[in-house]
Amino acid sequence: MGYFKDIYVAVSSMLEGMKLTGRNFLHFRKYLTQEYPENRDSLVLSPRFKGELILKHTLENEHRCTGCSACELACPNGTIRIISKREETADGKSKKRLDAFVWQHAMCTFCALCVDACPTDALKMDQAFEFAVTDRAMLMKKLNKEGSNLVEELK
Repeated sequence: MGYFKDIYVAVSSMLEGMKLTGRNFLHFRKYLTQEYPENRDSLVLSPRFKGELILKHTLENEHRCTGCSACELACPNGTIRIISKREETADGKSKKRLDAFVWQHAMCTFCALCVDACPTDALKMDQAFEFAVTDRAMLMKKLNKEGSNLVEELK
């Protein structure tokens, strides 16, 4: 009896798929395929698309990265390298400060585990995706801008 039930389920599943295919074939809808690169100006990417990794900066050139290295530890293939240095505060205490946030675009798998691991919400994945270069060294990027400092509320 189970044999005939399996045959019935298989045939009904196949007919349901054929019905969906036939409906899409006969009722012309708006195309989902986009003509790239002709439509660069009107290109619409999914909001879930993960492109370039960005260290968010404010208009005053401040970032939220404390140099804790949580993103570096979460990265499955060592794409991120946090270089920090120790500075003395006014009260004589030594405090760690971000010196360089280096991201190797060529090695990144775009899994966004670094974004999820960041305790200060300093990272995000951008929608940029065109990174064709002739020199591989150009794919190694320093994400913190020159002269940028930590946001006042985190100091």
